[in-house]
Amino acid sequence: MPVKPAAGVQSVERAFELLELIARAGGECTLSELAAETPLPLPTIHRLLRTLVGIGHVRQMPNRRYALGPRLIRLGEVANRQLGALAGPVLRSLVDDLGESSNLAVLDGDMVVYTGQVPSAHSMRMNTEVGRRANLHNSGVGKAILSVLDDERIARLVTQAGMPAATPKSITTLSGLFAEVERIREQGYAVDEEEQEIGVRCFAMAIPGAPTPMAISISGPVSRVGQDFADRAVPALQRAAATISSALTGNL
Repeated sequence: MPVKPAAGVQSVERAFELLELIARAGGECTLSELAAETPLPLPTIHRLLRTLVGIGHVRQMPNRRYALGPRLIRLGEVANRQLGALAGPVLRSLVDDLGESSNLAVLDGDMVVYTGQVPSAHSMRMNTEVGRRANLHNSGVGKAILSVLDDERIARLVTQAGMPAATPKSITTLSGLFAEVERIREQGYAVDEEEQEIGVRCFAMAIPGAPTPMAISISGPVSRVGQDFADRAVPALQRAAATISSALTGNL
């Protein structure tokens, strides 16, 4: 017979559930929007939100919407550094095996943020700064992350962020993006075909079972990153994603 969690533990679980729901909504939402996403009674949601506001993990805006609070910023910064350190050896191994730059990125609101990067040794290379944010619809890591989300959430996030054309090859319509996401789901990896920067191709893959959506990638100039490279990169990314997944879930 399963043991019921203590009330205090249950309250913590519920509080974190609300924080995750706010994050999934793009960082802010209304009380009614939260109530629609959880079976918790409205008085319970309101009580938990008051507690979270009181300790600075949530803030109530002038328009009565609830947003993630400033005290979460440092937690996020530390968590991102630790994630980058955990993934560092895996990213380094990808660079050693394939000779191009590797990255790790995490869903952050309605965009992705790069949390780990190891540059190629080539003088002409991709060099993405840790902490840089990118759109979901035109980056390899962004599209890989979209492929593991449900369609409703994809539409909401991309609509919030917009679909600016970074290059003439960027996808700029929801219908085009959904077709691309379906292709990624079928083949298991995403390709950025000069959609974020002309002359650069990127292969990316979502980390399976990650506690928050994230992806790993390898990128370089199109002159070096062609079909032969893809044949080597895809299985290497699969191994790297599985290694990071195991580390995150404690199954190493």
